[in-house]
Amino acid sequence: MKFIKIKKFITKLIIFVLLIIPKYSYAYSKYVIPGGNTIGIEVNSKGVLVTDFYEVNNKLLAKESGFKINDLIIEVENKKVESINDMVNIINNTNKSTINFKVKRNNITKEIALKVNNEERGILKTGLYVKDKINGIGTLSYIDPTTKIFGSLGHEIIESKTKQKFEIKDGTIYEATVSNISKSEIGKAGEKNAVYNKEEIFGEINENETTGIYGKYLEDITNKETIEIAETNEIKLGKATIKTVIKDNLVEEFSINIIKINKESPTKNILFEITDERLLIETGGIVQGMSGSPIIQNNKLIGAVNYVVVNEPKKGYGIFITTMLKEGEN
Repeated sequence: MKFIKIKKFITKLIIFVLLIIPKYSYAYSKYVIPGGNTIGIEVNSKGVLVTDFYEVNNKLLAKESGFKINDLIIEVENKKVESINDMVNIINNTNKSTINFKVKRNNITKEIALKVNNEERGILKTGLYVKDKINGIGTLSYIDPTTKIFGSLGHEIIESKTKQKFEIKDGTIYEATVSNISKSEIGKAGEKNAVYNKEEIFGEINENETTGIYGKYLEDITNKETIEIAETNEIKLGKATIKTVIKDNLVEEFSINIIKINKESPTKNILFEITDERLLIETGGIVQGMSGSPIIQNNKLIGAVNYVVVNEPKKGYGIFITTMLKEGEN
């Protein structure tokens, strides 16, 4: 009998607690610092990535030994490798004609024995094209003033040859100044061209996800203005703006028109077209390097630019900012 009374009390307590929970429960700040500034980006691989093969004595020895494009080399001769220099040094200091590798492929570790060629002027040839880092530019989307977590790009970093998501160990964002812009044309996306300053580091990258890159912002954010976050049901068709840089380091706001809202897509949520004549004259539409540019409507941050419609470059897509914020806080 006492158990029944306690059970009824607990049930009433749960109902009461549910009633007092606010309509929205945010895992992220309701206000963030909007970005818009161009940033240099450098990410380091978790190992050494195989991107292609070359012939050694008219044979694709690495491919024939079992390597595949997008393999991640994690060990050479039972020694951990984190860079191309690590791999080269181990191979050069090993007096063996057959080198043992460990690679990760689809999260499965495999062992591969590769016969290296050293007949040509004493140079060891593996037959592997490899990469251990990627550099580029993008646009900062936001900084959470409470946690100093930042988000950028609105999409993942992809390795250009393999067309696969680049698995990162870490990375940095740093100062970049836009020098000029190669305009977009129908069927071809243009790009921002920038001068890098790797000495001026803005933040550390620790995530490369389908929704963007995320990390910790290191610069002082005192007195930076914040903007309110819009929930997806607040976003409307019609007028909005994007913040981006088209010259030097000047962040400017340009007009766009939202054509369609898609809540079902994981990343292509906001279809828009540029209506700002000056931006169209300067860029021809959305260009590479604009990814991450904040999208603002009714004085609220609603999303970030992430893709161009290549056959209609004045049109582009944006991701909901709430999607990025949730990922960034994970």
